[in-house]
Amino acid sequence: MAIEIVPEWMLNLDDEDVSFIKKFLLASGSLKEIANQYGVTYPTVRLRLDKLIQKIQISEDTANEPYIALIKRLAVNDKLDFDTAKLLILEYRKTKGEE
Repeated sequence: MAIEIVPEWMLNLDDEDVSFIKKFLLASGSLKEIANQYGVTYPTVRLRLDKLIQKIQISEDTANEPYIALIKRLAVNDKLDFDTAKLLILEYRKTKGEE
């Protein structure tokens, strides 16, 4: 796929995320099959998929609120705890008069 036609949300994914998506598609979306391939439990794969979904949703929000998207991305990637992320977002929205 030419880089010009890669969707914006895909550009923000790590190589590992893209590899996971490929395996997921090749396994016809079977989380059980993916768990077997990675040698982990089903809940571990489900958690990984949920985090990947969050990353994609965050990238969709980036155009509207880049600061909030950054905070959410840091939280999803375990660089910032969720309580601190919520506080930062709340305070940011207060400064913009949204809360």
